[in-house]
Amino acid sequence: MDASDEIAPDVRSILSAARDRGGASGTVDVTPRSLADAFDRAERDGRVPTITEVKPTSPTTEGRHDGDPVELATAMVENGAAALSVLTEPEHFGGSPETLRRVRDAVDVPVLRKDFILHEAQLDVVEADLVLLIVRFLEEDGTDDLEDLLDAARDRGFQVLVEAHARSEVAAAVDAGAEIIGVNNRDLAKLVVDLETFESVAPAVPDDVTLIAESGIETPADVQRMRAAGADGLLIGSAIMDGDVATNTQALTTPTETHNQ
Repeated sequence: MDASDEIAPDVRSILSAARDRGGASGTVDVTPRSLADAFDRAERDGRVPTITEVKPTSPTTEGRHDGDPVELATAMVENGAAALSVLTEPEHFGGSPETLRRVRDAVDVPVLRKDFILHEAQLDVVEADLVLLIVRFLEEDGTDDLEDLLDAARDRGFQVLVEAHARSEVAAAVDAGAEIIGVNNRDLAKLVVDLETFESVAPAVPDDVTLIAESGIETPADVQRMRAAGADGLLIGSAIMDGDVATNTQALTTPTETHNQ
């Protein structure tokens, strides 16, 4: 079976759209806000270092959150988010580069551009503090390989979150020189979430790499579980957007015994 046949249809559709989406003619020059510093500040303040996500919709959620992205982002930061993730993928997640610009202008924390970048020109669509590169997607459809894109992103000033789901993908990320690795608990083949993924993959990530747990983190108990498994930080989307974002952010960035009761 060809590897692409193993990918869920929704994910294959995302890949197809990403492949066809153009980039930009110019080259951005970013002065980034440091994710490491933001995580350190959160730790000092007694908060769990968390990247919360402004996500209007996704193939794995029902409906759409129509709140103003700037208001949502501001509420997240005011209630404990160390950094933000903003979707710029339009077809499946309802995002846009303009939304990221507005959010980044309104906050003083690092902002991750959450999109599906397959070739270098797509890096230049909008300035952000971090960009996402997904090992699986680049292996499937990338015009440029991971190391080339990682270097190109850094040349522009971006910090880079390299996402993996398996130990083999972690190895590819480390070989390419990744300094921030996210382990996604969601299997892109079946879109099934299993927190044991992080627990089994995390030991393969070197100690000097910033390690982020992604997907499926819904409760304070999940937060504590990922931290116990070695997560330096978390990336949380749906559990923040489902309901009142201020309350959700506070509960998941300060998971006290009270929140567990």
